[in-house]
Amino acid sequence: MLRLLKITCISAICFIMLSGCSARQEKIERTETNQLEQSKIEKKVSESNEEEILDLSDDFNGVNGCAVLYSPSKNKYSFYNKDMAEQQVSPYSTFKIISTLIGLHNNIIKDETSTLNYNGTQYPNSEWNENLTLQKAFQTSCIWYFHQIINRVGEEEVKKELSELEYGNCDVSAWEGSMINPYKELNGFWLGSSLKISPYEQVEVLSRIFESKSFYDSQNVEILKKIMLIEDEQGGKVYGKTGSGTNGEAWFLGFTEKGQQREYFAVYLEDSLQKERVSSTFAKEIALKIIE
Repeated sequence: MLRLLKITCISAICFIMLSGCSARQEKIERTETNQLEQSKIEKKVSESNEEEILDLSDDFNGVNGCAVLYSPSKNKYSFYNKDMAEQQVSPYSTFKIISTLIGLHNNIIKDETSTLNYNGTQYPNSEWNENLTLQKAFQTSCIWYFHQIINRVGEEEVKKELSELEYGNCDVSAWEGSMINPYKELNGFWLGSSLKISPYEQVEVLSRIFESKSFYDSQNVEILKKIMLIEDEQGGKVYGKTGSGTNGEAWFLGFTEKGQQREYFAVYLEDSLQKERVSSTFAKEIALKIIE
């Protein structure tokens, strides 16, 4: 009986030790994965033919942030606060660019007039409280609309498409998100959760999509362009999408188009000490100044 007790105790101790080793190993593997992702980003940047460091401090007006610009015709990248531009962060609502393509690619939606049904919840944003078309949902950044799209496509297919697109860390493991919003349908892995992408990678992904270097159908890309259009002047067009978090994070990214020439950009702000000054509107203002 005593011998059996000793064996049982030894087994329990071994189990605890193995559990601890497993947890440590998992932490090491996560760290190594993050380091590998970072080295990939740095390698991609270093392979660019030409690189320019910009001083845009006046445009950012004391708010912590970064900017990336890319000209495919010159194969030239320009950076403000390059180190920050290579750090992976949550895409927030800029992910609606990708979820639009995923929805079109999987026939969940057909074009900018495709309507999804509102569930009757009274959301703080009154523009979301009705059945919405893709165009209206994109322009009002309606989370529930794109949450429906992603759920209908499913985790396996979304993960596959993000991997093929090389979209940041491609991590959709926290599928339902981190509950940063009070309604389940206003949360997801792209909102302050598992999915992360750097401003540099955002520009890379945009250029692959709109330079016809992705697997997405050209007709679907044209539908996306139509709903991304924010300025159409004689000198050219500007396309873009905003995004913002809950702790002083904000995005504006997109591209300009003059004839057949496109230039891509991403502005990202992250300043928890000045949250009242940080907004996607401010990020957009900065970007429009930079690309003038």
